[in-house]
Amino acid sequence: MTSHFHFISGLPRSGSTLLGAVLRQNPRFAAGMSSPVASLFEGIVSQVSSGTELSNMVNEEQRTRLLRGLFDSYYSDVSAEVIFDTNRAWTAKLPELMRLFPDARLICTVRNVAWVLDSLERQYRSSAFENTGLFGSAAERATVYTRTEALASPNRLVGFAYQALREACWSDYAERLVIVDYDTLVQRPRDVIQLIYQFIDEPPFDHDFENVEYTAQKFDAALGLANLHTVRPKVEPRARRTILPPDLFEKYASLEFWRNLQNCRAFRIVPESRAADGRETKVEI
Repeated sequence: MTSHFHFISGLPRSGSTLLGAVLRQNPRFAAGMSSPVASLFEGIVSQVSSGTELSNMVNEEQRTRLLRGLFDSYYSDVSAEVIFDTNRAWTAKLPELMRLFPDARLICTVRNVAWVLDSLERQYRSSAFENTGLFGSAAERATVYTRTEALASPNRLVGFAYQALREACWSDYAERLVIVDYDTLVQRPRDVIQLIYQFIDEPPFDHDFENVEYTAQKFDAALGLANLHTVRPKVEPRARRTILPPDLFEKYASLEFWRNLQNCRAFRIVPESRAADGRETKVEI
């Protein structure tokens, strides 16, 4: 049986693991946290690109088969009819994905960037005696200001994902993309999941939002961030105060470009107040 592929991407700490944990309740679906497929994908392309010894030995058709074969091989032991592969890099690789999977859709979870950084800072502080894999030097780890600046850099965890998402929203394949707001997902999970099923053209499934399960203890331990990918059983909003200094929070709180997407064909599942620009291509609840 040949599985059908869709992809999950977007910002970190914005509900992608939660979304995967919910979707995998459907026995027809396979989903989870970020997989290594995107990194392997990049490695293959690099090995056969111009300037390498193999560039003249592997033609376009062979490259296509190799890359499609990567997905088939990695998921060969997965019997699900529909596979959702998760990685932040997919938003920067839409042309490649659409060549390989013309019917695929990309689900991008988003969250106020200040709260994304707040969540990562909270994770960092929860491991008081661990340097974690998020930072490359003592200088980056020094203060909350250096930590957030490092994470928000264009080629780092938050900054890369943010810029790649912007690229995808105005790409030639933007209509294959749906933006899912984290707050909306946790406040109205049933409505959001129903809209996602419509977007990917799958029959409805009765999910249990009171008993969601997912954990990746070994992976999180290797990063030095315990419970980074542990999902709480009940999908619900959890109010809390930010631990970021006010000036730092304000600096990043205004970066929600998806609130007002101009000339963009991407769909959105966002609060109605955030989708008031009148575009016909939005999805809202």
